[in-house]
Amino acid sequence: MAEDWVDLGPVESLRQPARRLLTVSGQRVALTFLNGRFGAVSDVCNHVGGPLGEGRLDGEYLTCPWHYWKFHFATGEGEPGFEKDCVPSYAIKEEAGRLFISAQPKTRRNKLPHEPHPLSRKIERAEGPVRVVGISTTAMTRKFPRYSTSEALLEYALQSAATSGCETKLIRLNDLKFKSCEGFYSKDARACTWPCSITQMDEKDELAQVYEAFVHWADVILIATPIRWGSASSLYYKMVERMNCVQNQVTIADRVLLKNKVASFIIIGGQDNVQGVAGQMLGFFSEIGCVFPQFPFIAHSRGWSAEDMDANVREVQRSEELRHGAAELARRSVAMAKALLRGEPLSEGHVERGGRKANPS
Repeated sequence: MAEDWVDLGPVESLRQPARRLLTVSGQRVALTFLNGRFGAVSDVCNHVGGPLGEGRLDGEYLTCPWHYWKFHFATGEGEPGFEKDCVPSYAIKEEAGRLFISAQPKTRRNKLPHEPHPLSRKIERAEGPVRVVGISTTAMTRKFPRYSTSEALLEYALQSAATSGCETKLIRLNDLKFKSCEGFYSKDARACTWPCSITQMDEKDELAQVYEAFVHWADVILIATPIRWGSASSLYYKMVERMNCVQNQVTIADRVLLKNKVASFIIIGGQDNVQGVAGQMLGFFSEIGCVFPQFPFIAHSRGWSAEDMDANVREVQRSEELRHGAAELARRSVAMAKALLRGEPLSEGHVERGGRKANPS
């Protein structure tokens, strides 16, 4: 049976630009001209369907712009070590100054089996007590740690939860090594994957501990942050930017990863803007599916003019009200988690708003 050919046009007009996207028999094809030679392969990357034709050349390999998988521009074979991981390739010929491409690929797509990432497993809540994860977002010198007021109150809240029979876990972002978000979503919504593309590509990415806690382990997520220039800490923002992969599953796959998760917050600052920080945190964690107890944060600030941090530390250390507030925050959060998990009534009657007191008359 004679092979069908599609006339692409004059050879001279197809040499520049060196890479372009074509549609051949309804299929996306990446056409490349390199070192005097044309090559044509499927434009659809084997990973999550990224556009190879929009990628860069690394030697003779097209690099997918989404997650940097590489395939030979003419044969479609994967880079050395992954040659059997192939995208379809197309036959090319020149006749009478015109370029022709086979209507159907000459080779087939072949995806090598890849072990699924542990985070991609089915989300199942095992039997057992309420589980509370505390996330400290304070940044400091690892070798010379200092006292952190927000982390101290977080530890007190976790201790209170443990005393009531909960399982608890403390994660200090400062102890983890993880990359900043690389903006895959900005390339295409589908380029932001679950698990996070960075975590999939870098087995040393320690933010996996946070993903594991948020998605698979915890019933209560308790975040503690200092106030830095009127905002939450830089480590907090580094973490939540990487949480885009959780929110994006709702957007592109109608899949809510966080269900029956309660979030609450401890916000401590030498300077002010407690409500601004709380507003951002409440907005973000609602976007990834969390719910909140009544009075979902406790906070402390000595105001804009307070630059004497040693006095601030002493005040927090001596404050029985803040410790009581941290314990009450944990109690409210755990009570709501129990209600969500076991069908108990959400209303518990009187709610004590620990951590804030009325002015004396």
